[in-house]
Amino acid sequence: MRNPHFYPIGTPGQAWGAAELAQWRARQVRQRSYAIDVLTAMERLRERFDVTAYGEVAYADERFPLFAIRSRNWQGGLPNVLVTGGVHGYETSGVHGALRFLDAHAAGYAGRVNLLVVPCVSPWAYERIQRWNFDAIDPNRSFRADSPAQESAALMRLVEPLRGQFAAHIDLHETTDTDESEYRPAVAARDGKPFEPATIPDGFYLVDDTANPQPAFQQAIIEAVERVTHIAPADVHGGIIGSPLVAHGVIHYAMKALGLCAGISDARYTTTTEVYPDSPRATPEQCIAAQVAAVCAGVEFVS
Repeated sequence: MRNPHFYPIGTPGQAWGAAELAQWRARQVRQRSYAIDVLTAMERLRERFDVTAYGEVAYADERFPLFAIRSRNWQGGLPNVLVTGGVHGYETSGVHGALRFLDAHAAGYAGRVNLLVVPCVSPWAYERIQRWNFDAIDPNRSFRADSPAQESAALMRLVEPLRGQFAAHIDLHETTDTDESEYRPAVAARDGKPFEPATIPDGFYLVDDTANPQPAFQQAIIEAVERVTHIAPADVHGGIIGSPLVAHGVIHYAMKALGLCAGISDARYTTTTEVYPDSPRATPEQCIAAQVAAVCAGVEFVS
């Protein structure tokens, strides 16, 4: 009987080589358009914000321009807030939550904060609805010096001139059922390690920084999101995705040590949102609204 957790590429116990990477790439199918979904939306924002190119992702014969959106009248003395989405391309509500925040809410914070928003960090993965990039690398473990991920390196270059000047950084993510059915088995296969099953939490939660915990900031976001969708409860071990629950809907990760996006800005207040789009208790609209509520609450907290 076939092991249900055996990934269909590679040999158990052996890390992937070039042949396995080629097999994995051949399985990745373009399912949606970054140009239509994201760049078109950004174009509509040009009348109200500064939309600037900050690099390009180039894989095989594909090129993806990278864009950031800034407050038009950036003012010294105001809190700076960084919002990032789509670090994992398959986490749809982060991309569209960032765009909706800009379209529907950002103008209300003019004169209160300076905003730098990158709605879609990983366009190749967005089109394939994939966590990894073209090289089977997770960008959200690659925010470090000499990054192996083009997406991560480009975002770090964008942020570097303002590093240490941000009041807050809100990084928008999702935890999905495919984390357990596809991604984690793929990681085990790629690295030649055994797959160890885990559970997916039903509901929204936040990841705070182990080295710089900010419980009041996290709580403000949880309270806002709870008006939109439900918060994930603790599992039978008292935690979420293998980490102890430190507050209602909040766990800790070592952001910089793990190479996570939320660790790149040196902001005082940082968080990674985690929406659960596969919940029977949440609609796609609620997922986007939860991301928007999280950003608004974070901005309100620092302004």
